[in-house]
Amino acid sequence: MPAQLAQISQPVTPPQYSLAGLSPLIILAVGAFLLIMFRSVIKRLPATAERFATIAVGPTTVVAAWIVGGLVGDEMPLANVRADIGTLWFAVLFALVLVVAALFVGTMRVGFDAIFTSGTGLVALAAIAELWNDHHRATWPAEFGERPVGLLGNPVRAIGDQFSFDGFSLVMAGVILSAVVLCALLLDEYLRRERIDGPEMYVLMMLSAAGGVVMAGAGDLIVLFLGLETLSISVYIMAALHVRRSESLEAGLKYFVLGAFSSAFLLYGMALVYGATGSLNLHEIRLYLASVVILKDAMLLAGLAMMLVGLGFKVAAVPFHTWTPDVYQGAPTPVVAFMASAVKAAGFAALVRVFVVTFLPYWPDWTPAVAVLAMLTLLVGAVLAIVQRDVKRMLAYSSISHAGFILVGVEAASARGTAAVVFYVAAYAFMVIGTFGVLTVVSGPGDRKTNLDDLDGLAARRPALALALTIFLLAQAGVPLTTGFVAKFEIIGAAVEVRSFWLAVVAMVSAVVSAFLYLRIVLSVYLGSPADDSESSDDAPVERVHPAAGLAIGIALAVTIGFGLIPGPIDELATEAIPQLFAAGQR
Repeated sequence: MPAQLAQISQPVTPPQYSLAGLSPLIILAVGAFLLIMFRSVIKRLPATAERFATIAVGPTTVVAAWIVGGLVGDEMPLANVRADIGTLWFAVLFALVLVVAALFVGTMRVGFDAIFTSGTGLVALAAIAELWNDHHRATWPAEFGERPVGLLGNPVRAIGDQFSFDGFSLVMAGVILSAVVLCALLLDEYLRRERIDGPEMYVLMMLSAAGGVVMAGAGDLIVLFLGLETLSISVYIMAALHVRRSESLEAGLKYFVLGAFSSAFLLYGMALVYGATGSLNLHEIRLYLASVVILKDAMLLAGLAMMLVGLGFKVAAVPFHTWTPDVYQGAPTPVVAFMASAVKAAGFAALVRVFVVTFLPYWPDWTPAVAVLAMLTLLVGAVLAIVQRDVKRMLAYSSISHAGFILVGVEAASARGTAAVVFYVAAYAFMVIGTFGVLTVVSGPGDRKTNLDDLDGLAARRPALALALTIFLLAQAGVPLTTGFVAKFEIIGAAVEVRSFWLAVVAMVSAVVSAFLYLRIVLSVYLGSPADDSESSDDAPVERVHPAAGLAIGIALAVTIGFGLIPGPIDELATEAIPQLFAAGQR
């Protein structure tokens, strides 16, 4: 007892932290705070003032970054670039970039909130890129004390081992932040059309992204749960924020109720894991499971099952998918794009971090359950998608089927499988953002035109949008020369490598069934006859796409085609992010 009292009386040493390591989160949090404070003071900007304020976002951001960089020195992102090329040339380079950006933004007439949010996302992406460079040359910082034995990954400027950026978390965080940049541009088109004024959507998007980044880099179950709740609560509100649409309110309510239920499962599973292992730290749990034989592991297995239920809800795995069609149909379309890309990426990042890495010693126990989930998710998503008439519901079930493909990579529990998961998540994020971007433009006020019949003759009315939608759908079907083909090939290859042949066959059958769905939409776009023939006549005026939405769709299209033709860079990025996760072995 005296020894225990002496141990308790020792001072608790807080974990070391680094501002540079936290810079992506700091940028998102500060961006959200500044936007809400600015718009709280100025409710609505006149058109001319908004243009000048939008142009001024760039210089203001650079000046703020310059001041912060001077305070913390070489720890800030871009400090190395400034040191290499010199302060003068660094200033000249930024001045040229700002002039071009100002001219571009001034002619686009994009809203201040959208440009500010996208700019914040780009700055956070720059921080991720700088941390990626540090990741290749990083060592365990001396001020953190002795490096923990068996620590997985190579954390870069982290909060101890509770939150860190290794290669895997950096790539997944990059996907989440890319979704912020593109979805913010889509929101500008949507909010203008719906006459919704206010920064709430953008602020919630940045906060949600911050939660997703925390999930990707969490080294502790409590940290992971905090990130998940930050992400989830923000998205619940975003789904219901179009208060004039009853469908939006219904979507937000359903998502909240079922999401809270799944969070309870996840939290209770964490409690059971703590009871079985005596720790919530993922690295310590992995070491414990690798060195100790648990004779009575019922509590641990029950905890794993409940955590799988909680995370399965976030990635829309069957049978935890029932919220997906209703929420996708009712929520604002740009919010759905964010949910299908960023939220799904964060969910799979957590799933890989917890199961594939931490509980790898128990892979014979949890991989069969994941295999069954993958099979059900693949088949149910593909089959139910083809019987829908609403395009957003079709894409909801399509998203479920894609989640099944990613679960096949998770089930492999190998370096190749995890690299395939990273590639698939990144590729799918751009495909689905582009798809919902086109729907944002053509759905009309109140998202009323989302039925398959509403896309009839779209090629005659808007040929560019029809072509973009076709490419995105073909990419999701896995047609060669697109990122979708490479992603599916890598997933199936990973399943074959670990001899999960039956799962690979189910995945290929699901891909064939899903192809029918996408071709059905394409045929409607090109061969369907619109109800109002005047809309497709040669004399009908061609509506212009809002510049912000057009830019987002164009970027997504370039990534989908470009990395489909030359997949090497993104494949190499995914491969380099993985090896340290499996330093202690794999399945």
